Amino acid sequence: MPMVEAKGVHKHYGAVEVLKFVDLTVARGEVTCLIGPSGSGKSTLLRCINHLEKHDAGELRVDGELVGYVERGGKLYELSDRQICGERAQIGMVFQRFNLFQHLTVLDNITIGQVKVKGVDPDTARVKARELLTRVGLDGKEKHYPSQLSGGQQQRVAIARALAMEPKLMLFDEPTSALDPELVGEVLDVMKDLAKSGMTMIVVTHEMNFAREVANTIYFLDQGVIEESGDPRTVLTSPSSDRLKSFLSKVL
Repeated sequence: MPMVEAKGVHKHYGAVEVLKFVDLTVARGEVTCLIGPSGSGKSTLLRCINHLEKHDAGELRVDGELVGYVERGGKLYELSDRQICGERAQIGMVFQRFNLFQHLTVLDNITIGQVKVKGVDPDTARVKARELLTRVGLDGKEKHYPSQLSGGQQQRVAIARALAMEPKLMLFDEPTSALDPELVGEVLDVMKDLAKSGMTMIVVTHEMNFAREVANTIYFLDQGVIEESGDPRTVLTSPSSDRLKSFLSKVL
């Protein structure tokens, strides 16, 4: 069973079709990168996978379960807010702009979800948080506030916070796009380590070297349609579609 499976997923805002009947499969333990121009639907697809956006048609499953809905008698019914939150707790999400709680310390940012959502004992949560800070290279930063950290450090805290919930799937929405160029590498190194550990990941990215090195599969989206997909060594070096050739000529 794949970790993520999308069949005919469609999403529109009024008359604007953002996703046009997208099919996608992500195997367990693999890294999938979504590439394409701005406005192609990459981030929308990612947000549909954890039901931050509701898809209008098609089917989305994570670990075999429908995302955001339950099927009864051949009809789909949306889950309650509590049930949806329960689903999201199993899917880590890292955003472009970190989304840390500015009034909480680094340690509290990482422990709050464990305590409030999962009911973990605070002392146990703090132990786990410190282990994760070590993993992302932020020893000694637990008492700092987000405003005292660089963008790269904040993003690594965001990754640690997501990992603290012990997700079965990690989603990254252009995690390095808001960073200064010299800070990009420190975040990508953490993501590479995470990929090596066997975490299933879907990454929206413009970092083609990262995609080439880490991804098992690349999907190229344009105007809400998957134009091309496959092994990164083929997709990035021998693209078959003219649109992908044009895109790569501008980003490589």
